[in-house]
Amino acid sequence: MTNTEKHPTRRGFLDWLIGIGTSVTGLAMAVPALMYLWPAARTGGSDNVEVEGASDMAPGQSKTVQVGGKAVIVVRSHGGFEAYSAICTHLGCLVQWDGTKRQFLCPCHAAAFDAQGRVVSGPPPAPLPPYRVKEVAGKVYVSPT
Repeated sequence: MTNTEKHPTRRGFLDWLIGIGTSVTGLAMAVPALMYLWPAARTGGSDNVEVEGASDMAPGQSKTVQVGGKAVIVVRSHGGFEAYSAICTHLGCLVQWDGTKRQFLCPCHAAAFDAQGRVVSGPPPAPLPPYRVKEVAGKVYVSPT
């Protein structure tokens, strides 16, 4: 063999391997960043969602469903069902329903909302947005207002 023939070298192989690894890592970092910048592109789910097992819920219990790609908490009260956004209006954390306190609690900054979604304590600037609830033939449906 002569020196004019091109042979793969270890260095060339390692350069190629590092290039591929860097490209994959860059892509893995770029995809979540783009999803953060364009959240409207990730709408999903239906705008009218049936709450499975709602008839089995006792007053004070809740279920979380996805409506239009957003988390919604459906709470059964003595008068029927109510639904509010499960996204805290402060920084977007997911709130949880506490049936014993009858409040929505945000674990991020100790925010609390009453049973009607109004701010009780903490830094949230606005109440939880309500959702429309319909009961049809024993089934419960939630949709945006």
